Amino acid sequence: MEYKDPMFELLSSLEQIVFKDVPQHKATLSKKTNPFMEFEQLRKGTGLKIDDFARVMGVSVSTVHEWESKRVKPSSTELKLMRLIQANPRLSKQLME
Repeated sequence: MEYKDPMFELLSSLEQIVFKDVPQHKATLSKKTNPFMEFEQLRKGTGLKIDDFARVMGVSVSTVHEWESKRVKPSSTELKLMRLIQANPRLSKQLME
């Protein structure tokens, strides 16, 4: 039996809700994307400072620096959360509280 990460499943459900009315958006992980390029676009799209972005993502500032320097790539779950934050900026404010 295949293990399914509960956080990944939760974020997948949220992603379906957020993007339900946006037919041109195909944010699926089955597509082969370059996580570094996607991270760069998503990070810039949030408009958050690095320390705020790290807090919203639940990671350290050094992890964000690792992603930005392309030494470590974000996981598929982290990319999903970034997509949701970019699509719904209010979500980042809620996550920082």
